[in-house]
Amino acid sequence: MAGNSIGKKFVITSFGESHGSCIGVIVDGCPAGLSLIESEIDKELGKRIPTHPELVSGRIEKDSVKISSGVFNGITTGAPICLTVENKEIKSSDYEPIKDLPRPGHSDYPARIRYGGFNDYRGGGRFSGRSTVSIIMAGTIAKKLLALLNIEVLAFTKSIGKIELERAMSFEELRKFRYETAVRCPDLDCAKLMEKSIVKARSEGNSLGGIVECVALNIPVGIGDPIFDSLDGDLSKMLFAIPAVKGVDFGLGFGVTRIYGSDNNDEYALSNGEVVTTSNNAGGILGGLSSGMPIILSVAFKPTPSIEKEQHTVNLKTMKETKMKISGRHDPCVVPKAVPVVESAVAIVLIDHLLCSGVISNVLQENK
Repeated sequence: MAGNSIGKKFVITSFGESHGSCIGVIVDGCPAGLSLIESEIDKELGKRIPTHPELVSGRIEKDSVKISSGVFNGITTGAPICLTVENKEIKSSDYEPIKDLPRPGHSDYPARIRYGGFNDYRGGGRFSGRSTVSIIMAGTIAKKLLALLNIEVLAFTKSIGKIELERAMSFEELRKFRYETAVRCPDLDCAKLMEKSIVKARSEGNSLGGIVECVALNIPVGIGDPIFDSLDGDLSKMLFAIPAVKGVDFGLGFGVTRIYGSDNNDEYALSNGEVVTTSNNAGGILGGLSSGMPIILSVAFKPTPSIEKEQHTVNLKTMKETKMKISGRHDPCVVPKAVPVVESAVAIVLIDHLLCSGVISNVLQENK
């Protein structure tokens, strides 16, 4: 199956299926000299699962990472780093009765046709949200490298269903509160409303989608490449690799279509001798290059397609129309789990571009 690697200098290759023996990632291009231990990655993976049991799938795994290569005495060597997490909470029997019934909203049907029926259909196989474990493992390394440059990536839940965080949050509030609520929304009152909406949808056998917003701070000016290797283009490609993502925009996004150029343009000014813009409608990227302002992007996630309501499908064995209800363990909303995934995805692309730009050396001196 092609399409499992991304990046130019910081290259990640994801592998594993939802109900296979493990989920893993190979990170090639990480500079030598970075301190890295398994517990750091375990901590980041722990952010995937909200503590509120009514908001998540019954498949709750305490993921534990194994580093198999590329790290010696707790320091990266410059060789490819292999990271794996064992799949433990597997209940494949849920998928046997429906293996010939493509679930509406899932990739079951196109995957079956694309791979001639040989694809692993259990839990969505390679197309499962479980694959995001690979992104977080690689993202942990990327975020540690970004921290050396004082670059920070902060994602949070902006909306779930019709409940939206409308007030502006300071960067300090994002740092402090985004993981303090089960839905990863930094506003405590708004978070409670989001929780109620998810619980209500679940009680009705339904699901909800939402928006994750992400901010990247302290990005140097001019990171990226023109045309086909643009920074926003590469970020979008990486973000669309996250299952359930249906849209990505930057700054005002589609909102720019409703205003005049005079309102949309971010005018330049000086602040403490530094060139800044007085607004950030572009979301920190112009012409595919970082502008020096915070990168701001939003990621739209569809409602979880696995719902308990009866739906129409086709039995691919008998080629007759039928109906189905999806049982098993499924999230009523994937948005809370997606917040650390978006953070990691953005960090991976940023560190790849920073390495390509020569901002980070292939050998670090911090642990000499």
